[in-house]
Amino acid sequence: MLKVLSLFDWIACGLVALKRIWINPSHYFASEIDPYAKYIAKRNNPELIHIWNVKKIKWEEYDIDLLIWWSPCQWFSLAGKQLNFNDPRSKLFFEYVRILKEAKPKYFLLENVVMKQERINIISKKLYWIKPIEINSNLVSAQNRRRLYWIWIRNEKWEYNQINISLPNNKWIKMRNIMQSFVDKSYYLTIEQINSIKKRKSYQNPLKWILLPQSKSPTLTARWAWEYHSWMILIWDKWKIRKLTPLECERLQTLPDNYTAWVDNFQRYKMLGNWWTVDVIAHIFKSILK
Repeated sequence: MLKVLSLFDWIACGLVALKRIWINPSHYFASEIDPYAKYIAKRNNPELIHIWNVKKIKWEEYDIDLLIWWSPCQWFSLAGKQLNFNDPRSKLFFEYVRILKEAKPKYFLLENVVMKQERINIISKKLYWIKPIEINSNLVSAQNRRRLYWIWIRNEKWEYNQINISLPNNKWIKMRNIMQSFVDKSYYLTIEQINSIKKRKSYQNPLKWILLPQSKSPTLTARWAWEYHSWMILIWDKWKIRKLTPLECERLQTLPDNYTAWVDNFQRYKMLGNWWTVDVIAHIFKSILK
């Protein structure tokens, strides 16, 4: 009987990863506030239990076995503004540390973006000096996505020990392996759209980074929803240029096809850019729960 608590759960990729290795938790508690994400998570996983205000729950009474957390800390990213712990959103990390100490789970997983070593040290110091492992999703998908994972298990003395896991086997997946065979014409750029893009500032011009079918995608991010027309991912397809479809982005994150299909494309791109590569998480769970 596995009881799981997922903080900042988003669309329940942690639960999808567990099911992928044939583990069905007895309880999967999910903390999330985004209504679209909650709808998609529940639509695909009706057994999921959403919770609201984690500050008002006595976690020591829940007997949690596995605690997982996707850290909403793009503010630590090497590619971002690196606002570090002074940013009020990044301070959510300390709320997580509080829950960790109260829940005392047997297994633990924290994911975060690649960041400067000084910030890695701050996180590790708060997490019993556990060091992260870096895994790039390109081993299991057609997407380059470097992420840090803090993973450990509690021993009989109620102390947390580092878990060293091997990297996933390389599946050698390229864009051509995940591209749809038929794509609606609305995804293809017209000559007018291409000419309009050419007039943009160089850093806003996605024509400079057009993907080829034999290549890998850059990291999906939520900003491709918010700034969709400036930061769209483009690919050559049948001698034309088009945008990636939401279904192709699901495949980049190794989610089931049409997992996010019940909301509009803006929300789909946002969800898919924010969340985990499922097969990476499944590999980690298989290593720690075997």
